[in-house]
Amino acid sequence: MKRPQWITLAIATFLVAILYLFGRTVPEKKSVSNPQAEVSDNVISTDTILAQAKRRLSPEQVTRLNAIEHSVVRGDVKGQQLQVYHQLAQFWEDTGQFFEPYAWYVAEASRLENSEKSLTFAAHLFLQNLRGENDPSLRTWKAVQAKDLFERSLKINSDNDSSIVGLGACYIFGGIGSTPMDGIMRVRAIAEKDSTNIFAQEVLGQGSMISGQYDRAITRFEAVYRLSKTNMDTKLEAALMLAEAFEKKAEKTSAINWYEKSLALIKNAEVREEVKKRIDELSKGILQRSPDGPSEKK
Repeated sequence: MKRPQWITLAIATFLVAILYLFGRTVPEKKSVSNPQAEVSDNVISTDTILAQAKRRLSPEQVTRLNAIEHSVVRGDVKGQQLQVYHQLAQFWEDTGQFFEPYAWYVAEASRLENSEKSLTFAAHLFLQNLRGENDPSLRTWKAVQAKDLFERSLKINSDNDSSIVGLGACYIFGGIGSTPMDGIMRVRAIAEKDSTNIFAQEVLGQGSMISGQYDRAITRFEAVYRLSKTNMDTKLEAALMLAEAFEKKAEKTSAINWYEKSLALIKNAEVREEVKKRIDELSKGILQRSPDGPSEKK
C-alpha cells in the first residue's frame, strides 16, 4: 500500500476506532432473517464468523457467553430475546472485543425492535466498517447486512435520504449487485435533489476515487470540505482524500496544500507525523526554480 493510501486509511481507522475498538470475527446461529441468502457465492456465513470468534475466547469467556445465549425462558420471549441480543452485543464489544459479532447482535436487536432509529444505526455501523475491510468475503457479508437493514428502515420511512444514500453505498463499496451503477444512480439522485447533502457527495467522491475519475472526486470532496462546517472528522477525511486525489494526478503542490490543511484537523500525534513525512517527501520531488522557471517533477 502506498503512503498516501496508508495515511488516508490510518485516519479512517483512527476515526472508526474512536467508536469501535475491536479485532475481527463473528455473529449468531438463529437470525431474525437471512439477508445473505441472496448473495451466497462470495460471502462468509454468519455461523462461520461466530464460530471463529468463539474459538478465540478463553474457556471462562465461553462459559459466560453460553450462559447469555441460553438465558431465554418461557414467558415474554420477544422481550427476553431483545435483552439477550443487547447483552451479547455488549459482551462482544467489551469482553470479546470483536467487531463482527458485536455488530451482528446490534443488527439482530434492531431487526427484532424494527424501529427506524435502531435499524439505521445498525446499518451505518456495518457500512462504516466495511469501507476499510480488505477481506472480500467479509466485505460482502457486511454489505449484505447493511443493505438489509437500510431496506428495512426505508420500509418504515421511504423519504430518508441518508438511508437511500447508505443503500447505494452498500452496492458501491460492498461488491454486491451486478454493477456499482446500481448504487451510484441511487446516490446521484439524492445529490441532484440536494447538492448540500454531505453524505451523498462523500459517497460519490469515494466512488469516483475507486473508478479512477480523480477530477470528479476532487469536485465532490471540495464540496464535502466546504459544507463540513461543524463536523471536523468529515472535513479531515475530505482534505486527505483531496490530497490523495491530487497525488494520483501527479499534482504535488496541490497535494501538499491539502495535506497541510489536514494537519490543523488531526489530533492523533502519530498520524500527524506521517502526514508531515508525506509533505516532506512530496516537497523533495518538486524541483527548485531553474533559469527557465519553476518546474514540478511529475
